[in-house]
Amino acid sequence: MKNDKQAVGRRGEDLACEHLVGLGHTILERNWRHSHLEIDIVSRLHNELHIVEVKSRTAPLMAAPEENVDWKKRQRLVKAARAYLGSRDREALPPDVEILFDVLTVVFNGPEFAIEYYPQAFIPTYA
Repeated sequence: MKNDKQAVGRRGEDLACEHLVGLGHTILERNWRHSHLEIDIVSRLHNELHIVEVKSRTAPLMAAPEENVDWKKRQRLVKAARAYLGSRDREALPPDVEILFDVLTVVFNGPEFAIEYYPQAFIPTYA
């Protein structure tokens, strides 16, 4: 079961990258990890750095995949983005780079699939 889930996730991330490249993005990282934090895709489009969470599912669905990016997941993505930025040479990024948090879903129904892309799906809030 886990291998099937991993295969669906891997295929979903492949399709997500293809979709983003088709929109003009440059893929900088896939499955970037730092300690217990992970970013599925880091891409760049002009002066925007996109932190992309990919949710891949197989029909029939119990809930919309984007609903699984809850408050806790968003907070982990923000922490992961901070770690990612801290590990990179800031000189390589434009000084006015904007960090955006996106969600991209891939739903498989047999050999068919549907992609939904939610750019700037959430804006981090600070307490």
